[in-house]
Amino acid sequence: MRRRLINSTLAVVLVVIAVFGVSLVIVETRTISNSAQESVDSEALRLISVVESRLLGAERINPGVLAQQVAHNRYARVEIPGRTPIEAGTRPTGSVIRSTAKGEQGEKVTVEESSSAVTSEVGRTLMIIGAVALLAIVSAVLLAVRQANKLTSPLTDLAETAERLGSGDPRPRHKRYGVPELDRVADVLDSSAERIARMLTAERRLAADASHQLRTPLTALSMRIEEISVTDDPDTVKEEANIALTQVERLTDVVERLLTNARDPRTGSAVVFDLDEVVKQQIEEWRPAYRGEGRAIVRSGKQGLRAVGTPGAVAQVLAALIENSLMHGGGTVALRTRVTGNQAVIEVTDEGPGVPPDLGARIFERTISGRNSTGIGLAVARDLAEADGGRLELLQQQPAVFALFLSRVALNRAEPERPVR
Repeated sequence: MRRRLINSTLAVVLVVIAVFGVSLVIVETRTISNSAQESVDSEALRLISVVESRLLGAERINPGVLAQQVAHNRYARVEIPGRTPIEAGTRPTGSVIRSTAKGEQGEKVTVEESSSAVTSEVGRTLMIIGAVALLAIVSAVLLAVRQANKLTSPLTDLAETAERLGSGDPRPRHKRYGVPELDRVADVLDSSAERIARMLTAERRLAADASHQLRTPLTALSMRIEEISVTDDPDTVKEEANIALTQVERLTDVVERLLTNARDPRTGSAVVFDLDEVVKQQIEEWRPAYRGEGRAIVRSGKQGLRAVGTPGAVAQVLAALIENSLMHGGGTVALRTRVTGNQAVIEVTDEGPGVPPDLGARIFERTISGRNSTGIGLAVARDLAEADGGRLELLQQQPAVFALFLSRVALNRAEPERPVR
């Protein structure tokens, strides 16, 4: 493309120079020739007037007098009837410019000049025109090269940007070139890069969230299936199968929730539900894991609370907090339910060392973890809580106290809150 731009620009300049240059040469040649002829004609008329005035004054006309009136590069011949012709200067040979003038008494003056002077003048003019044309060609080539670089370099950059997008590098370059059309293409590529980056981030986030949130239900489901495989008691098989079905339902709910959040993280499916059932289900699910670690998980606080939210999402938030205490905490883990204003609060605390001071303000950020874990559990939990209008906060760092706030539905007066015994 660069060569094509240079060639096209140079072709246009050459055509313009050829058209106007040839026209200028013709005009200048004719102008110089006409000017030389007019000069000789003027010389002849001037000499005839001199001759006539001398004849009228009875003055002598000789070669010396005539030589004083004629330019050194011209030849003049005066013919007076009855007299010998008088000549001044050297008669030129070859091509000449001639002019003749006649007087009233029959006298005739002939002035001649070699056309070599005209040829020399035309040659100098052609040299000047040629130099100007050459300068124009050189300037056109430099301008064409600069313009070609100005256009082709951005196109090369844009091609590299498009190639980077195709290779999976969606970083926008935010580079502009001062050419509106190319800047428009750069804007579109940067916008596409940002959209691709968002889509890739969403896909990676969905994959990370899915792997993290599906891990616990799958582990619990595999444990129930193992219990079924090693027992011969029909009642135990039936009980474990029912629990496994519950885990499958929860797993289905997790998958649906992940897909919903992938489409629109702000979309919630909040309903009024019994908070006790969710807390009880989580304690029963995690008790074997804590028992295996020689630890306990208990609950306290008020019962009979009804909250607004998605039961599956609330269960996932509590599972993330309980798992976080299992991995990073110590001692007994307690789930405490209480009421503050028009909100139901579930606090999860343990007896471990708590959250390090340098991580307190960033504990809910993705990839932030106190140990070698994924660092996405608490971030996902906060997103799930906020999707249904709740919030998840770290109330205390040492020992760690996490609190899930949900909108509360007031109980009927006939149904008083029941404290845990």
